[in-house]
Amino acid sequence: MNVLFLSAWYPNRHDSMAGLFVQKHAEALSLYADVKVLYVHADKDIKHYEIIIQTHNSITEYLVYYPTKYKFIGGKAGKLLNYLIAYKKGLKSIENELWKPDIIQANVFTRTALMAYFSGLKYHIPYVVIEHWTRYFREKTFSNFLHKFASVWVANKASAVLPVTHHLQKWMEHHGMKNSNYQVINNVCEDIFFEKTGKSHNQKTRILNITCFNDEHKNISGILRVVKELSKQRQDFEVVLVGDGEDFERMKMYAQELEVYPTFVNFTGLLTGSELVEQYQQCDFTLLFSNFENIPVVISESLACGKPVISTSVGGINEHINSTNGMLIEAGDEKGLLNALDSMIDNYIQYDSEAISAEAVLRYSYENVGKKLFSIYSEILNK
Repeated sequence: MNVLFLSAWYPNRHDSMAGLFVQKHAEALSLYADVKVLYVHADKDIKHYEIIIQTHNSITEYLVYYPTKYKFIGGKAGKLLNYLIAYKKGLKSIENELWKPDIIQANVFTRTALMAYFSGLKYHIPYVVIEHWTRYFREKTFSNFLHKFASVWVANKASAVLPVTHHLQKWMEHHGMKNSNYQVINNVCEDIFFEKTGKSHNQKTRILNITCFNDEHKNISGILRVVKELSKQRQDFEVVLVGDGEDFERMKMYAQELEVYPTFVNFTGLLTGSELVEQYQQCDFTLLFSNFENIPVVISESLACGKPVISTSVGGINEHINSTNGMLIEAGDEKGLLNALDSMIDNYIQYDSEAISAEAVLRYSYENVGKKLFSIYSEILNK
């Protein structure tokens, strides 16, 4: 089976972290199919199209960078025209390899899904759309009537729509994006998080929060206030905050004002790879206090490491966290978080780490996510 990925987000020379979850889906599927990725990216610093063909593990990536200004047409119209030309050039490069897709996977509505639709017409093949975006969790999702009409239309024409949570599916259907073949597909967790380690041996209970340091989103200030209250009741814990972002320094100063840093709170900055895995392995449980989410990757990473999770029940998180692997509280409920932390510090040892990790393998591993994608596509192609 030949599968062509078209994505609105993908790691590129300007942002190596953008759309990593798309790249991981491609890698997962490549265990069972031949996968090529076509990604186009506007670049204000170039005047001519640049096509880079590269291999990432078992997938071939076609990255097309295009200028933002067209030589005859300015503004949004010129940029859109260059976007379309970039796709044409990318598809031509793939055709030059004498490779033809059997099915197209688009990541994210609406423009990329439209490109999948028209490319599908060109090759006489079906397309599916995977959706990750939290923008649907509000009533005013679309910029105008045409945007909504195109989104609804291209969703209806797809052979399948694959949101990453049931919660996201419900919101998409609420906005009129109907399809007879909705199926939830989980994001992939990297193999390194499934590596077995011994139990942590901390003098204090170590609580891990991994965040992008956007307080409006992640409610880090709420965590710090709760830590202050908990420290009045007990002193046998520490909270490690991993990450970076716009509110990093402000949250660090706030922790100093509350007098919880550095006694009860530690800031590591941004960590990736083995350093991030080590933080999961050394903690006793993880914590999220977000005001809104879809399904953050830290959930699957924590569960893969066998660590229970305390989280707010927002987005699709309650589809992944239950009494066997963690605790759920309401968004913004600082008293609820205080009680949950107090209870988890005393009882985290009761959770079955091996069972948590084994369940995570079934849900988030490359092998099993790739197998599900391949099964969905095979069923579509066999009809």
